[in-house]
Amino acid sequence: MPARELDVKGLHCPLPILRTRALLDRMEPGEELVVQATDPASVIDFKHFCNTTDNALLSHETLPDEVHKTVFVYRIRRGG
Repeated sequence: MPARELDVKGLHCPLPILRTRALLDRMEPGEELVVQATDPASVIDFKHFCNTTDNALLSHETLPDEVHKTVFVYRIRRGG
């Protein structure tokens, strides 16, 4: 099953985590979500979020972006 995608670029804390949590709550255990964010604080926020929930942070990438300069990409597996 392909991963779902969530674009929260341009949003600042706490909105990226709140929108991620809302979508993960509607997903089945084992499903994966790829989140694209631009808030530099999201690096800490997503690690903390996954460490304090049943969800697993599978990967984190920092990529260049023409509009936002930097995009942080997180791949998360829904726990359960």
